[in-house]
Amino acid sequence: MASRHVTLANRCSESKSPYVRSHMDNPTAWQLWSPQTLELARASNRLLFVSIGYSACHWCHVMAHESFMSNDIAQLLNENFIPVKIDREERPDIDRQYMDFLQATTGGGGWPLNVFVTPDLHPIFGGTYWPSAKSERGKHGTSFEDILQKVATLWKDQEERVRENGRQITTQLRDFAQEGSLGGEKAEGGEDGLDLDVIEDAYQHYKKRFDSVYGGFGTSPKFPTPVHLRALLRFGAHNQVVRDIVGDEDVEHAKYMAVKTLECMAKGGIKDQIGHGFARYSVTRDWSLPHFEKMLYDNAQLLHLYLDAWLVTKKELFLEMVHDIATYLTTEPMQSSLGGINASEDADSLETEHDHHKLEGAFYVFSMDEFEKILTEGEVKVCAKYWNVQSKGNVDRRYDHQGELVGKNTLCVMYDTPDLAKELNVSDEEVKRMIASGKRKLLDYRNKNRPRPALDDKIVTAWNGLAIGALARASAALASSSPQQAQSYLQGAEKAAQCIKEHLFDPSTNTLHRVYRDGPGETKGFADDYAFLISGLLDLYETTFDDSYLQFADTLQQTQIKLFWDTKGAGAFFSTPADQPDILVRTKDGMDNAEPSTNGVSAQNLFRLGSVLNDESYEKMGKRTVCAFEVEIGQHPGLFTGMMSSVIASELGMRGLMVVGEGPAVEATVRLMREGVRPNMTVLRVGGGAKSEWLRGRNELLKDLDGKREMVQVCEGGTCRLLDEKGIEALLGE
Repeated sequence: MASRHVTLANRCSESKSPYVRSHMDNPTAWQLWSPQTLELARASNRLLFVSIGYSACHWCHVMAHESFMSNDIAQLLNENFIPVKIDREERPDIDRQYMDFLQATTGGGGWPLNVFVTPDLHPIFGGTYWPSAKSERGKHGTSFEDILQKVATLWKDQEERVRENGRQITTQLRDFAQEGSLGGEKAEGGEDGLDLDVIEDAYQHYKKRFDSVYGGFGTSPKFPTPVHLRALLRFGAHNQVVRDIVGDEDVEHAKYMAVKTLECMAKGGIKDQIGHGFARYSVTRDWSLPHFEKMLYDNAQLLHLYLDAWLVTKKELFLEMVHDIATYLTTEPMQSSLGGINASEDADSLETEHDHHKLEGAFYVFSMDEFEKILTEGEVKVCAKYWNVQSKGNVDRRYDHQGELVGKNTLCVMYDTPDLAKELNVSDEEVKRMIASGKRKLLDYRNKNRPRPALDDKIVTAWNGLAIGALARASAALASSSPQQAQSYLQGAEKAAQCIKEHLFDPSTNTLHRVYRDGPGETKGFADDYAFLISGLLDLYETTFDDSYLQFADTLQQTQIKLFWDTKGAGAFFSTPADQPDILVRTKDGMDNAEPSTNGVSAQNLFRLGSVLNDESYEKMGKRTVCAFEVEIGQHPGLFTGMMSSVIASELGMRGLMVVGEGPAVEATVRLMREGVRPNMTVLRVGGGAKSEWLRGRNELLKDLDGKREMVQVCEGGTCRLLDEKGIEALLGE
């Protein structure tokens, strides 16, 4: 059937997403992903051209400028397709299903994600950045115009064949999407699902891929992978059973791999060396050249990770990173006036307010001429060496595809200050003074003279959950040593939690919305929104002992189970609710990627809630969640490191500390808990100023407890025992 004529108008102005709205002036007549648009595709019998990206994405901007602003390309799109623009952060489910298709058919992925889709939503062909015919890359290969013309012709001439191919592809995607549906039976019978040897297997996976020179895994590009690094760092923090399985030597090497990577990242260009926060990833193996966008979900996870690293090693560099990231997340522009934390900062920006064309990294890079203009001669001598600033720039031309970084330098720490002092024949104190002075001047110059990258001021529920937990833990760990900063971080976490509860939670249905910007978005929360927020609230409870956070977490856990739990199969959580009409494949998320897996976080939440609330039903669901993925974990344990703590909890159980009243034993217990890394251990408090009335009603063990008498108990395996000072030291001793 031939396509019916339809007149399209650009509808991006109707969206609240900064990314989608940035395309409102395109001649391309973008539609929004909605029931009306999908019906329009069916009624007009047109293929959908679905383009998915996000605000901070550099190549999304390149394609928007090259292609979607082109009248010729707009004409091809508007006359032959229904072009749809989607913010991946608003609709991660749509992004996931078409990214799975792209990776399955091409072996790669990324953003912008562009895919041609039948009116029945079956994908038929896709890719990432496609160059326009007028660009340098488009002159030497297949251009975007070529692709549009070929796909339009194919649909016109061979529609039924295209539809059939799409249906077959979708069938294959459903077959591939078996993650989390092959296990689960053992948990029903109460038997152990997974052997703890998978922990050693996960370690071996990373040992083989570790870059011993620069840290990280593989070559380039290099991503921080906080979930995997955190698991490696924490192997030694588990009990003796786990340490015996991994082995003392391997426990130490696992820690070394994490520490080495974190040191290299902190000194590399991926770290904003004069400001705050980390960029998305490094284009180069040595962490020197970042992709300059800064994402909330990366920085929130890195705060958790650097905090663990500091608690384990007490290295000053890691404490510096904790303060750096926590400050980034709790100040402008990241923390909004509402209290929620914004999504990201762009990779591209204008060099000066008088420019019109944005360049990648323009806000962050410096030329030697700028160094000599901003700094004194003595500061240039020290700072240029310290940060590897060269007269011709330090960016390898091979990685600067658009020539935007010629003569520019990314700032990377190349020396420990004593070594630099020795080379320059000055004191270490003088070098440190010069670096601190240079840093202040460069930052002041940057803030005054360079337009800041665009801010995506969406508040994403899931990512705020990650940040709430990280800030709460940082506050608890630093309360003794840095009380003023710790209080600031706690206020940031509490403001974000209050923002979510006030603006993104519907108390009439106990459900969440996914995003907020000028009001809550239409998209309901996904399973990861519940999982990450519950986790953050549990951390916030253990920092404040205010059981309103625990009550909110319990409420959200019940909703997550109601909407996403697999009641008919192996258990665990689907990413989307059962009644969602616009997805082809309902998947379960178990593998860790840029963000932790939904089921990895959910399993840990269930074990933690089960421990604190003395709720066996939660513990059983935690075990079923792990067992649902036992086949995949057994085959590829290195891809499921976020699940490892829950694998251990399934086998060895949780330890719950109950502290009651006031006194030296209670205070010592709380401090030791907060200032250490304690996997699979929870703490609750009754009395002593803790807000615990709801908790005492929810946890049967606490109902008749005298909240005034000082007491510390540890509960595990269904029994509790009192701890004296020696017992506390033995359990939590540093």
